[in-house]
Formats: sequence, structure tokens, C-alpha cells
Amino acid sequence: MDPMARPREFDSDQALDEAIAVFGAHGFEGTSAQMLVEAMGIGRQSLYGAFGDKWQLYRAAVRRYGQGEIASHLDALRSGAKAIDGIEAMLRRVVATADQPCLGVGSICEFGRSRPDLTEIRTALGKPLADALAGRVAEAQQDGDIAATLDPGQVAGFLVGCIAGVGIAGRAGADRAALDAQADLALRALR
Repeated sequence: MDPMARPREFDSDQALDEAIAVFGAHGFEGTSAQMLVEAMGIGRQSLYGAFGDKWQLYRAAVRRYGQGEIASHLDALRSGAKAIDGIEAMLRRVVATADQPCLGVGSICEFGRSRPDLTEIRTALGKPLADALAGRVAEAQQDGDIAATLDPGQVAGFLVGCIAGVGIAGRAGADRAALDAQADLALRALR
């Protein structure tokens, strides 16, 4: 390392967390470079030097946000004495945080599959969750808590769809009772 090089004067993880908040609230197109530098507390040169262009920063934000969300989902999924308890804990966690912007769902709504580099990030992040969900579903089937006739992979896909739906409903202003009802219906559908 060049001894004359200036060290970064900001915490890049903290700056990225601030970018996540801005992108989560406004989307990619609705976020300006000025909004980012103000929220991140860095100059434009530092932003571009550390993260590249706005698209590279967005991809890094989606990746970091997704990693945190998947870890939280997996923690909830693994909790509880029985597999169905973990599945319910994960759904209740989603309900409890549904009023917060979800960068994952937001990126899907804004870009769909039109950006392969973004789709690749979301696919890589989603696979461990889908696999863990299918495993917990199979365990719950062995416990008699989920219908044995259901395919665990399809149930995992259904639950991922429910997570997205709760997030969208929460962002649209659904109250806690309505969101809890969605989680209750999802659990009832598995019996």
C-alpha cells in the first residue's frame, strides 16, 4: 500500500447502510447522487472511489440488504421447538418489519428480471432461504404439522411469495391486523 495514500475517512459499511435506506425508500430511479452523498455523509469522489457508479452502489446495497434479511429469516426459521414454530416465527418477523422499506422486493418491482447482474444477486441470496424453507417444511410434514401431500419445494416457493406479499402490503399501508391475517392464512394453507 502506498504510504502516501489517504485512508478513507468514512465507514464504508455504515455508508452502505445509509445507501440501503435511501434506495429502499426511493428506488434506484428515484434516488439521486445528491441524495446518496447527503445520506452517506461522503463526497461524490469518495462515493465513486469506494463504490463505483450509482448502479454498482445499488447492486452492493441490494447484496448487503439481502444478506442481512436472509440471515434474519434463517435465524427465525431455525427457532422454535418444532419446524412449524420456526416457519411461523419467520412469517411473524416479516409482519413485524413490514412497515419498513424492503430493498429486495423493491428491486424486483423496479427491475423484474431485466438486469441479469441484479437477478444473479437475488437468485444467489434466495437459494439458501428456499432450501432451508423446504427442509423445515419436510420436517414439519414428519411432525404432522404440514400436509404430507404438499411438495416441500412448492411450499417454500409459496412462503417466499407470502413474504413478498406481506412486504408489499405493509409498504402500501396495511395495518398489523391485516398483515397478521395474511400470515395466519399462509399457515392455514399448509395444513
